[in-house]
Amino acid sequence: MSSIRFVHAADLHLDSPFRGIHNEAPDHIAKRLVEATFGAYERIIDLCLEREVEALLVAGDIYDGADRSLRAQLRFVEGLRRLDAAGVRSFICHGNHDPLSGWQARLALPESCYQFSGTVTAVAFDPNSPERATVVGVSYRTQKESGNLVPGFGLVETEGYAIGLLHCNVGNNPEHDPYAPCTVDDLRRVGIDYWALGHVHTRQVVSEYAPVAVYPGNSQGRNPRETGPRGVYVVEAPATGAPTLEFVETSMVRWETARIDIETVTSEQELLDAASGAAARLVEEAGRDVVYRLVLAGHGDLNEVVRRQQFAQDLRDQINGEWSAGSPFAWCEQVEVETSPALDRERLLGGTDFTADLLRLFDEVPGDEAAIERLGKDIGQIYNYPRLRSALGAASPSAPEIVELLLGAEGLLLEHLL
Repeated sequence: MSSIRFVHAADLHLDSPFRGIHNEAPDHIAKRLVEATFGAYERIIDLCLEREVEALLVAGDIYDGADRSLRAQLRFVEGLRRLDAAGVRSFICHGNHDPLSGWQARLALPESCYQFSGTVTAVAFDPNSPERATVVGVSYRTQKESGNLVPGFGLVETEGYAIGLLHCNVGNNPEHDPYAPCTVDDLRRVGIDYWALGHVHTRQVVSEYAPVAVYPGNSQGRNPRETGPRGVYVVEAPATGAPTLEFVETSMVRWETARIDIETVTSEQELLDAASGAAARLVEEAGRDVVYRLVLAGHGDLNEVVRRQQFAQDLRDQINGEWSAGSPFAWCEQVEVETSPALDRERLLGGTDFTADLLRLFDEVPGDEAAIERLGKDIGQIYNYPRLRSALGAASPSAPEIVELLLGAEGLLLEHLL
């Protein structure tokens, strides 16, 4: 078998605006936000053509709702026709946001596009050489698909490299609805080599081998929880060995969060400068338009100032006036105030109450190697839970990292205690 190359996308949510933001943003920003999901999709099509891939795979939630807009359907089909004209095939399935039971305009899909039905089906990746690879997929019949769809993938015959296209929740991810729930062990039982998954909006390699199972995440972030780069994977599967995965960002507008600790600023002017600098960094790092949330946190003398009525709104207006007209722009959608009064640590440490005892403990532990070792073992227990491990990272923290965690924990505890 010769190698195959394809783009794996999911959760396009076409025609889904940034809810609650575009109505109050300047016209040029509002227009950008309304078109963001479509722009991300166009970038996916352009990527397919630039990389000369053989196919585009979309793992569900093409649209944002069952009663999908005609505009979204027309734009989606237009992109597939661009691929068809260049000889690039497409394979699509539907998920909980765009089930087969939803309204669908009777638009002609290009012949090179295969739309999976509500029954698990296997089709040749390349009709001219069916022995090279097979795509196996299924669409949701209705919005709430509560059954495990994976076993059906083991009931169909495949040739060559087997790709599974599925919208599902692997490992009961609590951040997403439990539709088509399954486990990694389920994925391993049915003879699929690469699982092209959808539904989880944050990119994640669920399984690195035997089989490879991947969530690319959504192609365009749409709310404060969907921060950072959003995009697709370019996948190349060789005749033998593991496939190579390359993540490519496609988002038109990136969601971010910026934090300013008021302990680091001593005046309103310094705070304004820090807020402006945060916007500048976000735009530079993203290399594209940014919508962000500014969080003011920490203990400091400016607590009384930032908590004054209208201060947060005035700060937001000031930095938006400075950065919203740029290209790329930075638009602050909200300023959150999580500050508290300045703390006199030495005075607290000299007390006889629980807070003083706690501070003395924080002073003693970093220099106690045995205590750090015990903490490391306790923290290591958290990594026995797969869902927590996937969020925290592959390895438990080192001794210096534990000390750093202690410093952060002290601030949080004091904030709640006082």
